[in-house]
Amino acid sequence: MHRQSNRDRIASGGKAIYGAPLGILMLEARFPRIPGDMGHAQTWPFPVLYKVIKGASPQRVVKERASGLLDAFLDGARELVDLGAEAITTNCGFLSIYQVEIARHVRVPVATSSLLQASFIESLLPPGRRVGILTVSAETLSAEHLRSAGVAPGTPVVGTDEGTEFTRAILGNEPQLDVAAAERDILEAGETLLERNPEVGAVLLECTNMAPYARALREHLGLPVYDVYSFITWFQAGLRPRDFGYPASAGRDE
Repeated sequence: MHRQSNRDRIASGGKAIYGAPLGILMLEARFPRIPGDMGHAQTWPFPVLYKVIKGASPQRVVKERASGLLDAFLDGARELVDLGAEAITTNCGFLSIYQVEIARHVRVPVATSSLLQASFIESLLPPGRRVGILTVSAETLSAEHLRSAGVAPGTPVVGTDEGTEFTRAILGNEPQLDVAAAERDILEAGETLLERNPEVGAVLLECTNMAPYARALREHLGLPVYDVYSFITWFQAGLRPRDFGYPASAGRDE
């Protein structure tokens, strides 16, 4: 079977950057981004493009509903698409409130928040079981944030607000993070979620910074745990489906 060599092909241009179809809109933050965090480039098994949105601090986006930042996020998304991104995501689940606006502006697939998985995850569970959400701030994860992501009304939500480290370091934008203490906060929030809602059959992590702890939470609770990493690797798979090595002429003798 003959496969076309690179020398037989005509290369086409039109973009500034190639080979990185996913663009990530980043908050302007200084807290540590450990492996598994969206902002740690080695988290991803594929190349990505980053754009930091000036003024988009964790406090402003999470606690102040990203007030006054819509235009900056629209401009950032457009810049990523102009560079070569074929789809856009963000590194804060609270940006679900901008899902429609960003998608309308750039006209490519957009996944602003891991919360967009909620209804799909719940559809996979046995009757009587439901998805539960862990967030960095239960106090400010509003009905609008959930509604914008298609999360069913009444979905259980628990935050790490009462913990000692995770929410403090992330929302406080602190330059140091006690990783072990942050993990304990997340495990304890997971326990609380199940104690209050024993019908929960899967956990969804709203906060993108929780992804490094998903494995530990899965082992601790004994339930499936979904996060932004699981979501975006699925999202990317549609942009670049796996090549199994079968050209259109497969099966013909040549």
